[in-house]
Amino acid sequence: MKQLSRILAATDLSAPARHAIERAFHLSASTNSELYILHAIEFDTLDSLREMLGDDVLAVKARLNSDAHTRLDQLASNPVINRGVSPHTCVADGNPLDTIATEADILDADLVILGARGESFLRHTLLGSTAARLLRKSSRHPILVVKQPPHEAYRSVLIAVDFSPVSLEAIRMARQVAPGADLVLLHAFELPYEGKLTFAGVDEHVIRQYIASGGETRRKKLHDLAATAGLTTSEYTVRIAHGDPAQQIIAMEQETDADLIVVGKHGSHIAEELLIGSVTKHVLAESQCDLLVICGPQNAPESSP
Repeated sequence: MKQLSRILAATDLSAPARHAIERAFHLSASTNSELYILHAIEFDTLDSLREMLGDDVLAVKARLNSDAHTRLDQLASNPVINRGVSPHTCVADGNPLDTIATEADILDADLVILGARGESFLRHTLLGSTAARLLRKSSRHPILVVKQPPHEAYRSVLIAVDFSPVSLEAIRMARQVAPGADLVLLHAFELPYEGKLTFAGVDEHVIRQYIASGGETRRKKLHDLAATAGLTTSEYTVRIAHGDPAQQIIAMEQETDADLIVVGKHGSHIAEELLIGSVTKHVLAESQCDLLVICGPQNAPESSP
């Protein structure tokens, strides 16, 4: 996996979204990556106000554009947060999510950084279906959703592993984003039709034995995967959990005091896409820490919602 060289950070210039920009500066400085900061305005939406504003709508657009440039330049040059990094800045006209996805493709960004909250699109869409659309549009680009102020480098990273091809990519990406952090590799599993086995007459002792055996098999696979990713045994710990993956990830976040969760999104079949999406969206909505979503190489961008 190539090293981070280009980071794209998107902001709506709100105070809550500043956390994402601060984290972007932090990662850019620590990885010596080029940083691009993007602010998108959908100017065409102002045309709906033409009846009220008349010809002034063009002047309003010009003032908003000028103000966005000024605020973006002030943010980029703020020595309190920029850590000596001189970013490339851009104010773009267009739907924010479409613009982010397009810009990420143009730059071939190694990482896209967004805030979890903001004054506009980031506030009420990242926790809904638009997040899934952005992940599909940016299927080649890891996406870091920042929730917490970046006072320091990541210290404890929880990596959700399901043994799909994207799991290896997730471990390697986690090590790049958080090179000095403690890594916890978590695999959560349930038996197929587990809730119906007892009803079907399967002895509970047999079910527990199968779960225990499956856990040990998965534990060995986690160690093998870590070795393939180039980790030494001192760099990570392994956790096996029995239960719903989304719920187990949130529970383990609290137990390990994680400040970053890494999950993989994969699957070209619509049923897989919905399943993986539901886990990602649940973790995004319920977790307290930042979330890094790694997309599998087999994904293809989609235009459907």
